[in-house]
Order: sequence, then C-alpha cells, then structure tokens
Amino acid sequence: MSIVVTGATGALGRLVVEELLARVPAAEVAAVVRDGAKAADLAGRGVEIRIADYDSPESLAGAFRRGDRVLLISGNEVGRRTAQHTAVIDAAKAAGVSLLAYTGILGGPEADFELAAEHRATEQAVLDSGLPYTFLRNGWYHENYTGHLAGVLEHGAVVGSAGDGRVASAARADYAAAAAAVLTGEGHENTVYELSGDTAWSLAEYAAEVAAQSGRKVAYTEVPADAHLSILTGAGVPEGFAALLVDVDAAISRGRLAHTGGDLSRLIGRPTTPISAAISAALAG
Repeated sequence: MSIVVTGATGALGRLVVEELLARVPAAEVAAVVRDGAKAADLAGRGVEIRIADYDSPESLAGAFRRGDRVLLISGNEVGRRTAQHTAVIDAAKAAGVSLLAYTGILGGPEADFELAAEHRATEQAVLDSGLPYTFLRNGWYHENYTGHLAGVLEHGAVVGSAGDGRVASAARADYAAAAAAVLTGEGHENTVYELSGDTAWSLAEYAAEVAAQSGRKVAYTEVPADAHLSILTGAGVPEGFAALLVDVDAAISRGRLAHTGGDLSRLIGRPTTPISAAISAALAG
C-alpha cells in the first residue's frame, strides 16, 4: 500500500508530497506524473514515480495498486477536467484503492458558479464509483491574489467586480497540509471537508493591506462585470478564462467563498496562514 499523489509536480502536488515526506518514509509515497524528468528530484529522495496522463486511460491502468490511498488533484485544463478525472476514478476503482481523496471547491453542490461545475461533476463520479472517499473542498488560495502583486503595485489598484464580498482564502501550503493529514490519518472515509481560511476579507481590505505593507498608494477599484472582462482580456487573459474570473467575482459578491467553518485549521492543527503574511512573503520575494 502506498500513498499516491496525482499531479505531483504541480504547485499543490509538490507541497503535498513535501508534507507527506515529513510524516512517513519516502518508500510509502508514490507520485503520479506525466513527465518523469520533472520528478527526478523526488525519485532521488526515494519516492516511487508512476508515469500516467489524465488524458490517457491506458496509462492510468498502472498508476494505482490495491489498498493505495490516492489523492486526485484536480487538473487545470478547464473544460476537459470531468473526462480526465473520471478516467482517474475508473482506474482507481479497477485497482481497488482503499481511499480516494479529491481536491474540489468550497461549497460543493452549492457552488453555483461556472468554475465549480466540473468539480460538482467529479464529486458525483466519485460517489457513483462506490469508492471510500474524502472530499477536500478547497477555498481560494492566497496565491490567486498575491501572485499578481507586481501588476497591482504598478497600477496602484486592485480591480474587480466582487463588491463588498469576502474571501476566506488560505495559503496553498495550508491546503497541502490538510491533504497530507487526511492521507496519513484515520477516520476520514466518506467525509466532506469545507476548507477555507480562518478569516474572510474583502478586496478593499486586501488593497489596504498591500498599501500598508508596500508603502505605496493602492486602492480597490470596483468596476461593472463587462468592464472587468474587458480589462482582463486587454491584459492578455484569454476571453474564456477571463469570463470565468469575472463569474468568480460575482460568486464572491454572493458570499460563496466567504465560509469560515474551521475545517482547515482543525485538520492542520494550527491557525491558517493570514493574508497579511502571504502579502509580506510575496513582497519580500
């Protein structure tokens, strides 16, 4: 039996593997990747590398073993993920894994925005499979915002169409620690965790914190949805993805990403990383 992480060389996957290596021997960890070369460092540390591709069901047939605990990290190809995830689920069922954990989205069936649609479909596919499961419904990552600080500082503005809506985000590393806790712990079968930060904040508060820490003038600029879409596409964001981001801001305005139930901090055994710390780290980096 191994603890298996799919998408293990991605931003979240690598953090999960690091968390696992801090908890269990490397020989108990397997990384499913498309490109073995990108996982050479993990192989060098004793992690088993299994080559497979979400788009290649035949490759997935060898990705899992009976009794494995598997973390299915959602793919990043929006519009293709339901089929990709279903292929992983089918392979996991055929292998007889003992647990399938899935990184979905905060709110699950109640997440009524477009980016959540494939997550809802994947959760249903997991339920239909009959496998023991854990749904890790991840909220927003701090990095979704702090990854764009250079542009914010250049223009002196955080631009959005979320109104006074609040975001209970957490650090990607927090979500990785929660996944590792589930994969190495007991009693998580057939359980749903709504994972989010301990504190929710508005985009205006985010802009004020950036200004305070950077010493620069930064403010939140609220724009209508159509103007927001034009700004994003004008900055080079593909129109389809830009539309998804505008739709997310609408969801934020409805409170869909503001949940602060505490599941994440309970799983990781500590408070979640505050947005102020993420801003500080991004500015220092």
